[in-house]
Amino acid sequence: KAQIAAIRRSSGDFVLSVDSDTTLASDVITKLAVKMRDPMVGAAMGQLTAYNRSDTWLTRLIDMEYWLACNEERAAQGRFGAVMCCCGPCAMYRRSCLLSLLDQYETQLFRGKPSDFGEDRHLTILMLKAGFRTEYVPGAVAATVVPDKMGPYLRQQLRWARSTFRDTMLARGLLRGLDRYLTLDVMGENLGPLLLGIAVVTALGELLFSHTV
Repeated sequence: KAQIAAIRRSSGDFVLSVDSDTTLASDVITKLAVKMRDPMVGAAMGQLTAYNRSDTWLTRLIDMEYWLACNEERAAQGRFGAVMCCCGPCAMYRRSCLLSLLDQYETQLFRGKPSDFGEDRHLTILMLKAGFRTEYVPGAVAATVVPDKMGPYLRQQLRWARSTFRDTMLARGLLRGLDRYLTLDVMGENLGPLLLGIAVVTALGELLFSHTV
């Protein structure tokens, strides 16, 4: 609700979304704005790094995870003009596009309940469904604070997973109009955790019944 109120009161051509625990490089706005010169680009995201990378082994792993997510997954999706999630810590939106989507964004339901989490992925899907491209800009670097303990990290990942599964359902019709690579990518993103869960249960079952690993 606060995000929507801020967008409606804003002015100018672009709106920059930044998390409160994120520090931007001095040239982030310039580099994102260059990408937005194309009127068909509705949103662009920058590269994320872990601000507190050196704190613990977990923050170092998360920093590696962010590098892979940005410079492999998002970069690959960007080749087709369809980054599937312009991440909240650093994303620029075309204001005219946002205003046309706000009513739908605010009232979107999933299984009869308001879709009020995972706003970055949700807003990106709405942009793509409206016919705009979404892009990745690796040179626009933003450092965000990441969880340094396993409990908060797992809660964050569960919240993000819920968002991914929900918006995949909302984007079913969208995938038909995108490149087949993106369909495979989205399928893999959703099936990966399921297959991992099956693998873990299978391994525990084998250990229990055959006493082998």
